[in-house]
Amino acid sequence: MSRPEILAVANVHPLYLKALKEAFVVHERTHEGDPAAFALLAPNIVGIAAGGESTVSRSLLEQLPNLKLVSVFGVGYDGIDVQAAIDRGVMVTHTPGVLTDDVADLAMGLMLAVSRQIVQADQHVRLGRWPTAPLPLGRKVSGSRLGIVGLGRIGAAIARRAVAFDMLVAYTARTEKPATGFHFYATVEQLAAAVDFLVVITPGGQGTRHLINASVLSALGPNGYLINVARGSVVDEQALIEALQDGRIAGAGLDVFAAEPHVPEALWRMSNVVLTPHMASATHQTRRAMADLAFANMQAGVAGQPLLTPVPECQALLVA
Repeated sequence: MSRPEILAVANVHPLYLKALKEAFVVHERTHEGDPAAFALLAPNIVGIAAGGESTVSRSLLEQLPNLKLVSVFGVGYDGIDVQAAIDRGVMVTHTPGVLTDDVADLAMGLMLAVSRQIVQADQHVRLGRWPTAPLPLGRKVSGSRLGIVGLGRIGAAIARRAVAFDMLVAYTARTEKPATGFHFYATVEQLAAAVDFLVVITPGGQGTRHLINASVLSALGPNGYLINVARGSVVDEQALIEALQDGRIAGAGLDVFAAEPHVPEALWRMSNVVLTPHMASATHQTRRAMADLAFANMQAGVAGQPLLTPVPECQALLVA
């Protein structure tokens, strides 16, 4: 029996790709490099393997008449036209839950790194400066006020870690969550004005594009720090650069950027900014779990079996 055929629309993680190739015929980005070949194989494609940064447009979906599933290796899926998929009876899955701890850990790590100047301190020692000059004082994290933009799974995990640091936690979200016991602010700007550290962990997409803008950064103030482990699109990057240059905020810890993997030179030249290459979920354990879950969703979707983790829009359809 011939194996089902799927299309990989990104350079998917090697662990995910290896599993896919053992069970399916995988066409790697054929739609980009060989349109003629893609037109011939398109009717055979039953699944799309995507990454968190992948784009799956309505026009691509319309070329795949027998597509059943888009399985995303990642929790974010703002590049997938989910409504277009639903319109064609195609389900979309992602990999939430398995990366919650790692992303929350990195958010705390970035907070500590930028406020306690850990990167600069490392260089201070390595460059032999310790014997001749003291390192400037940093900012205390324990007992500080933390604002979380988005209190979903990962936001709640960050809050739990912050409580262990005796931080005063507040948040903003689409709806208030009274059971958390944390103070709710109706707007991001109100939250920013009330905290020392503002952590962004809200989904990307047009609905949150530039949610963190010049007004929010001004509200955060010259003693405040921005931490972004969400999506680069959520922050107005130029406004952030200007706020940092003008001293309107104290610093930033950034794992995501507007035009990844390209990072503005202005950011990497600043000593009060810590930059990481979109690595929040980048541990052996979590990437293995993500690959296993993405593959299990692909197998289930192609076989017409119940999906493990459909995206919320598709979950709502299944429940209905």
